[in-house]
This record gives sequence, C-alpha cells and structure tokens, in this order.
Amino acid sequence: MQIEAYDEQRSEQASTYFYLLNSMAINMDTDGESWLSCIRCGRKYDISRRKYICDRCHGLLEVKHSFPDHFTSEGFSGVWHYGPLIHPALGKARIISRGEGATAMYSHESVSRFTGLSSLGMKHEGENPTGSFKDRGMTVAVTEALRLGATETICASTGNTSASAASYSALAGIRSNVLIPSGNISSSKLSQAIAYGARIIDIPGDFDMAMSNVIRIAENRQDYYVLNSINPWRIEGQKTIFFEIMERVRDCRFIALPAGNLGNTSAAGKAIREFKELGLIDDIPKIISVQAEGASPFYNLWTGGGEKLEPVRASTIASAIRIGNPVNWEKAIREIRYTGGMVVRVTDREIMESKRVVDRSGIGCEPASAASVAGLKQLVDQGEIDRNDSAVAVLTGNILKDTASIQEVSDRIPMEAFMQELLA
Repeated sequence: MQIEAYDEQRSEQASTYFYLLNSMAINMDTDGESWLSCIRCGRKYDISRRKYICDRCHGLLEVKHSFPDHFTSEGFSGVWHYGPLIHPALGKARIISRGEGATAMYSHESVSRFTGLSSLGMKHEGENPTGSFKDRGMTVAVTEALRLGATETICASTGNTSASAASYSALAGIRSNVLIPSGNISSSKLSQAIAYGARIIDIPGDFDMAMSNVIRIAENRQDYYVLNSINPWRIEGQKTIFFEIMERVRDCRFIALPAGNLGNTSAAGKAIREFKELGLIDDIPKIISVQAEGASPFYNLWTGGGEKLEPVRASTIASAIRIGNPVNWEKAIREIRYTGGMVVRVTDREIMESKRVVDRSGIGCEPASAASVAGLKQLVDQGEIDRNDSAVAVLTGNILKDTASIQEVSDRIPMEAFMQELLA
C-alpha cells in the first residue's frame, strides 16, 4: 500500500474551506470494512452499535479494519488524509472537522543539548485547533456520534478533552456535557469548554471519579455518546499523530509521549502495528510512555511485573496527566510490549525544568507535554538511549493551556532593580 506524503502547509484554498464551513461531506466508499473487537476475548460487534465495553468479559473494545488494497486520499485535513486507515467503512458522511492534524515537527539545538541527544524532533500537537492532540480523536468520535444519531455527548476531563469535546460537539450541533473534578482543572482549559457552550458538571472528587460517573451514565443512557478515550474511535483519530511521525522520520527509533489515561500510548502502538502490517515501515519505533511521579500507576505495573493495574491517588503539577486509574492500561501495556518500549516516570521538578527549556527555545508547551522531553533526558542519562539515536517527543498541548504553572515560576524584576542594572 502507498499513501501520499501529507502536506504540512495547508493551501490557501483549503484553509478558506475549513474555516467557513463546520463540516464536510465526502465519499470514502472503499472496499474496506470495520468492526469492534474486545481486546480480551475477541468478541466482535457491529459498528452500528454504540459500544465501549464488551458485554461478555467487560474488556475494552478496539476498532478493527479490513483495509482497502488502494485508495486515493481526499487530503482535506491531517487526520482525514488517512481516512481509509481510520474509518474505511464510513462511506458518504458528514465529517466534523476543523482542519486538525498535519502539525509541525520542530527541532532546536538547546532542547536536543538538554536531553543529551544529537538531534531531537518535537511533534507539536498543541498546534491543533483547540490546542491539544485531543482534536485528532475528537473529529473522528464526534463524526461517529453524528452518524449514530447521538443527541448529547459526555466526557470526564482534566481540561484538554473538555475543550475539544465542547468545540467539536458545537460544530455538530450536539450538546456537550463535561464532568470535571472540582478545583482540579486548569482555568484556561475550562474557559474554552465554557466558551464553546458545554454544560459543566462539578464532581467532588478526582478525574477517576468523574470517569466512573461517565461510564455509569453511558450504560443507562444511549442518547449520551462518550467522548473519552474509552471510546475506540478516539484512538483511531489519534493514530494519525504517529502515522505522520513515521512518514516524516523514516528512521525513528523512539517515540516519547506523556502518559495519563493512556489513550495516546494505545494509539501509538496501534498506528505502528498497522503501518507494519501494511508494509509501510520496516523497523518499528519503540514507545516510551512517560508518567509523572505523583501519578504513575502504569509505571508501577510495568516495573512491578504484575498483571493488573492498581489505581493510585494522583498528584502532579501536570494536570493533563493527573490520572490515577487510566482506563486504557490494558491496550497500552500490549503496545509497549509489542514495540519493545519502556515506561518511565519523572518528577514535577524534572517536568518543569524540561518545560522551561522547551519554552525558552521559542516552541513552548504545557507541563504535561514536557514530560516526554524529561523522559528522554532520563533515558539518555541512564544509557538506555544512545545520543545518536533518532527520537521524537510528542508535545501534546499548547503553552497557553496552563498559564498558572508559568506564573508560579516566572522571574520578575522590580523596575528599580532594572534601572540600577541599566545604569551600572
């Protein structure tokens, strides 16, 4: 199979088209098909059913595809460029898109030097429409919500999911409901969700409590469509981050990414697996899943050699990965093992130190994003990664996503001291 290389620079015509319209109707009729499959017992479900968890064993579901032998990409967004690889059975449908994907890959000497790598690529997902990688999954999930006739969407969120879900639901004309852990969400992210018209429901607890409520509501209300990464269609959209990385960096050996609910780790492995099966890559890159020390149940599972994740009470400055009971851990550990990857954890101090370096390079990111850079630095320091290895750090969110953390560590100089410096 061959795929056209994606165009990082959208044409003027395409940009005009995207920002004037809230959706696009295209024909993706191919000879491919899709179905849902339980990752534990393998039970199959038709995609016409609104399912997230297996009826038989309560395992998570994933989307399986029989890919077409060939296809011509419409190429109207970085995500839907790969339409036949994320939803080959979509056919003629109204796609809810804001031109997400095709994000930039940066490299800066100061960041590479900080990590100890000769050259580090940084895939900046903060350049998506609402400022995070969530938009890639949301365009697919909300398109699916519309296809299935949903009238409401619902999600639990530490911030980025709420902003993205609210935006894409509004584009689709569907009301968005967001459950947030009271007092534990970035005001910048919450403001986005409010501005896009989401109904905000405060939960007196953490993200994990909010998530359990979402699952309970979804089990009893079929008119509510879940937009968290327990929804396997979210994973399909997020695969395109890694499709783009593998097309751009052909010799990539390591892909590091922040790890919270582990949807992105799952998406990375699924993307790598599918590109390998399709003969689009020879060698598979290793996934490095990076958790914050105060929210590292997946790291504990990985290093402890257990078979079941034990939830923890999460505490970290990186709010986007402040999750103590990640729903996608079974998918994620399978993908780490498949790629021969690693799970590491870093301290809040290491996260903020890495963020400062990325910010001062002129690129910038939110705290959780910097965990990927901190994780690579740790592995280079430990000799697990050679300085000449090709590596990419995924920056998952925009610098403006968590401005409070910047204010806390900012250096401010009184005017009097500044004048004394000038006159010295």
